[in-house]
Amino acid sequence: MQKKESFLINRLKSLSFALKGMLILFKTEASIKVQLFIAFAVTIAGFYFEISKMEWIAQLIMIGMVLSVEGINTAIEYIADFIHPEYHEKIGLIKDIAAGAVFIASIIAMIIAGIIYLPKIF
Repeated sequence: MQKKESFLINRLKSLSFALKGMLILFKTEASIKVQLFIAFAVTIAGFYFEISKMEWIAQLIMIGMVLSVEGINTAIEYIADFIHPEYHEKIGLIKDIAAGAVFIASIIAMIIAGIIYLPKIF
């Protein structure tokens, strides 16, 4: 019988897998690179305009949400392509729905950015 690893060792392994996945996502996906650039830009804007604590919270939640949903979308696309590499109408529908989720999060993020920054700009 194999010796069971400790809780801490298992958590550290899980963390390393998660970090590996995040780095792969950031290195390989063009859309996440664009979103990271936007996240960096609004972070700089946050410091420049000295946004409030609550505005920082809203902004960081939306950055996290958009990046996370994009990661899930990418995973869904990879799974769909693995299961059915050639074009299939149902696979296309699944991928479109996943992309739609990213679009929804992005629209809400833009609305929140507008609420935070438009009064400061104008």
